[in-house]
Parts: sequence; C-alpha cells; structure tokens
Amino acid sequence: MEIKGETRSARKDREIIQAATAAFIAKGYDGTSMEEIATRAGASKQTVYKHFTDKETLFGEVVLSTAGQVNDIIESVTTLLSEARFMQGGLQQLARRLITMLMDDELLKLRRLIIANTDRMPQLGRGWYEKGFERMLASTASCFQKLTDRGLMQTSDPRLAASHLFGMILWIPMNEAMFTGSNPRSKAELERHADASVEAFLVAYGVQPK
Repeated sequence: MEIKGETRSARKDREIIQAATAAFIAKGYDGTSMEEIATRAGASKQTVYKHFTDKETLFGEVVLSTAGQVNDIIESVTTLLSEARFMQGGLQQLARRLITMLMDDELLKLRRLIIANTDRMPQLGRGWYEKGFERMLASTASCFQKLTDRGLMQTSDPRLAASHLFGMILWIPMNEAMFTGSNPRSKAELERHADASVEAFLVAYGVQPK
C-alpha cells in the first residue's frame, strides 16, 4: 500500500520494517536473520543493511514503530475525556477502544518479544514504555485534572487515578494473554470487562449524585 507523498526511501524503510515485524514475531529475535527479512521485504540483503545498520537497529525500529500506534489512543483520550464527551459515556468508549487495541494478537506477540529481550536491550523496553504507556498516563492524568477542576471527577492525584483506570482495564486480560500465549477472550468479553472496570472506577473517582 502506497502512502501519498511518501519518498522511495521512506517506502522501502516501511516495507523492511513490516517484513522484519512479521519475521521477528514468527521466529523470535535470535531465530530471525537479515537475509530472511530481505526475502520477506522483496529486497536484497545489501539494501536492508543500507537502510538499517544491523539486526539490533532494525529490531529497535520495529519496537518504536508500534509505539507510534499510541498516537491514536492519545487522540482518543483528549477527545473522549473532554467535558461533553465524558458526560456522554466517553470514559466507557475510551476503555473499550483501549482494551481492543492493546489486546491485538500481533501487538501481544511483539510485547512478549520485547520483554524477552529486555535484559540484552534495555533501552528498547524503556523507549517502548516511555513512548507508549507513559504518554497515555500523562495525557489521561491531564484530562482527569481538567474534569476534576470542572467538578465532574474527584481526585487529588490525577496520575494515580489514571494508573488505577488502566490497571483495572488491563491487568487481568493482559496477564492472562501474556502467560497463556494467546488471547482467549472475544471482543464482546473484553468490552464487558472494560465496562465493568469503568463502573467500578467511577464509584471511586466519579462525582456521586446528591
């Protein structure tokens, strides 16, 4: 798929990263060679090395490229937690979108791969966390502060509240998937879990009607 305005070099980067992602997920870091990545990308090994110095550099690009998906969540956070959308069930919509996106099978496999290689490449795990969950927490905490200022929530520590929300939504299904090697829950089951988490969260942090 071509992207409008994309240069030839940028397109080749994207194709190599996509091929590398598939290879790393299928065979792990140690089991993947630059030659296989080149074959999957429809390029020569020399071309792959021209764009990416070595396998570790390419793996880093794969990891950080997935962190870019968080941009979609950040946009959802700021939109759905605006005053009007929050009052119309925005928090529930956000929770459903968050759990559906983060429980994606490919993203779960990549998450396992990152964790498996954290000891040898700690900077990648740190970068993935900072560009992913750290940004999500900061954005959500900022929205919670605004909602608290407007009397729609009650929290003295918006960042802690954001941590509680993400923990309630993700802890059980994420750990279940990470340790069993699969995502056994359907989209409907994940959404029911998200709804229940939001309901419990609002008991603690929502403004109760008088």
